[in-house]
Amino acid sequence: MTAPSAPTSSTGDHVADWRAIGRQSDDRSPVDEGGRQSGTTARWQHPRLQLGVLLAVTTVLYVWGLGASGYANEFYAAAAQAGTQSWKAFFFGSFDSANLITVDKPPAALWPMEIAGRIFGFNSWSMLVPQAIEGVLSVWLLYATVRRWFGHGAGLLAGALLAITPVAVLMFRFNNPDALMVLLIVLAAYCTTRALENAATKWLLLAGVVLGFSFLAKGLQPFTVLPALALAYLVAAPTSWPRRLLQLLAAGVAIIVGAGWWVLAVDLTPASSRPYIGGSGDNSALGLAFGYNGLDRLNSSGGPGGGGGGGASFSGASGVGRLFNDLNGGQIAWLLPTALLALIALVVVSAKAPLADRTRAAAIIWGGWLLVTGAVLSYAGGIIHTYYTVELAPAVAALVATGTVVLWRRRHTTAARLALAAGVVVTAVWTFQLLGRTADFAPWLRWLLLVAAAGAAVILVLPRTWRRRTLVTAAAALGIAVLGGGSTAYALDTVNTPHTGSTPSAGPSTGGGFGGPGGGRGGFGRGNGGPGGNRGGGPEGGGFPGAQNGGFPGTEGGAPGGAPGGQDGAPGGGAGERPGAPGGSGRGSGDTQGGMGGGMGGSNATLNALIAKTDTTWAAATIGSQTAGSLELATGKAVMAIGGFSGSDDAPTLAQFKAYVAAGKVRYFVSGGGMGGGMGGRGGQSAGSAISSWVSANYTATTVGGTTVYDLSTPKASS
Repeated sequence: MTAPSAPTSSTGDHVADWRAIGRQSDDRSPVDEGGRQSGTTARWQHPRLQLGVLLAVTTVLYVWGLGASGYANEFYAAAAQAGTQSWKAFFFGSFDSANLITVDKPPAALWPMEIAGRIFGFNSWSMLVPQAIEGVLSVWLLYATVRRWFGHGAGLLAGALLAITPVAVLMFRFNNPDALMVLLIVLAAYCTTRALENAATKWLLLAGVVLGFSFLAKGLQPFTVLPALALAYLVAAPTSWPRRLLQLLAAGVAIIVGAGWWVLAVDLTPASSRPYIGGSGDNSALGLAFGYNGLDRLNSSGGPGGGGGGGASFSGASGVGRLFNDLNGGQIAWLLPTALLALIALVVVSAKAPLADRTRAAAIIWGGWLLVTGAVLSYAGGIIHTYYTVELAPAVAALVATGTVVLWRRRHTTAARLALAAGVVVTAVWTFQLLGRTADFAPWLRWLLLVAAAGAAVILVLPRTWRRRTLVTAAAALGIAVLGGGSTAYALDTVNTPHTGSTPSAGPSTGGGFGGPGGGRGGFGRGNGGPGGNRGGGPEGGGFPGAQNGGFPGTEGGAPGGAPGGQDGAPGGGAGERPGAPGGSGRGSGDTQGGMGGGMGGSNATLNALIAKTDTTWAAATIGSQTAGSLELATGKAVMAIGGFSGSDDAPTLAQFKAYVAAGKVRYFVSGGGMGGGMGGRGGQSAGSAISSWVSANYTATTVGGTTVYDLSTPKASS
């Protein structure tokens, strides 16, 4: 019996036929030259069992040793803890349980962590496991999406490639918002795929709601996939053009509903009854979305530390080569060239097919996703972190898997075999180059993958009469090993390395960091792990331009409002701190995971004890979130992060802070927090600088465990 051909050119009007084809393709041997069904399928080849194994291995990969990273990014960890203490903080995404200011993102990504913390108690595991679950669900959804049109084998390969992408492994084991964002946009792609099968309005509306909700996880970033999803439906939906346009218009309304309900709730709540929207500049949710988390990311002046190529500082110079450079290459680029080749192959294969062809629709969805998102990440001049590239991972995995299976099913043609061979060789050569950037990391692997690629390519280009089933099986196995070999090695290194701070990076260090060579692990420096650290912080290891003692511009490390008062003003902890300590990586001396992750508070036991026994509304206040987050996590008390993440928001104003102190709501002021008032406010001197000056002029400084602290309950006699 001959199996039906792969579903590449049906109009999609007969959904039952599509599902039947998918089921039959599941049972077909991947190495049966004639395309014949193999008869009895071995138990281990059962699709559900194979999917179960994939998800089980992915789960182990994402939860193994998860607690070693401690609180990971303490900025979001402190907010998650606050959400377990206050429902108001939960809804708005407040940084502290007393609700002074929110984090600089919408709150949806915090909600799973906070719910888990309320159920199981807040700790490292209850905070990080939700991200791991989101990762496993993302792998399953990508499998389900690709399988619907291209069969079980394609879905399984797509899910596996996503699971082992280094930056995906990093983000699904970390507490940044990206994990939930990826889950939601893959779900949106699944819903769009379902809608395309029979022009189902309900599925398209659901895709819109899901994509809108992703806005509440990461602002405008997930919307880079919107053009691809909309274009695929516009081109390939099996219905009339007027109906397609009306359906897409309705989906646009659904996007607004999915995102707008929270924005509307924030804007309808009086500013005096809610926290300040951190990072917005105008105390509005839309200001945050379209400013700091939107257009500011595209230009060179956006975000803290912007003004002259912020993106280049974090992810290399903008341009077509950014995704392939030393900072981003090991994160996402392993299969980028292969994905582009697969996209070309899908376009060629579907060139003469009907307009509603599913291969073309898949090329538009995943290819458009890759090209638009890749262009934004490549050319944006604002703050673009290397881990943002996780948004590309599902598209890369889907394109490679789909292209591989489509060509494999046409391997009776010379063109398909040559294309498969070219894909394997290109992957191996590029993997050889990437692994060469970390020459001391598994040096044997790059050569082994080259040999495997050569063997697979030779078998693939042999005449059909020379090829036997055993050889074809060997070619398939070698090709898959080449596709996943390098990224798997980096993924395992990522699992075995604790990650802390706000700029984590997957895989072994390539020697590049903030400002160019000399950084490490994607952070601000391979020395002390913080901006302006005394080794490798900024260009030439000297911190930011214009800084004194390695701190921020205009600051003097240790002065109120300046960079934290650690050695040379470095806000991170010293080299080789314990896992989970502020600024520490747990990897050993001189190798931190990316600075700005914490202040000095978490490792100062004396200061922690002082704060812990304080019962005012805010036990303490400090400039920025760095020290504030450490103190909150160590004591469980609300700590006022003056100015928010970077210290540049005018929250609270000097007048408001004076009123809080007069009312006895703030007990201590901890000097030297975060990026501090030295960064300047929006349009002039920041409120943090003014507050720091007022505190130092009116209250007496004392030293607590090496940290300068002001007791705000007792002003100077002269005051």
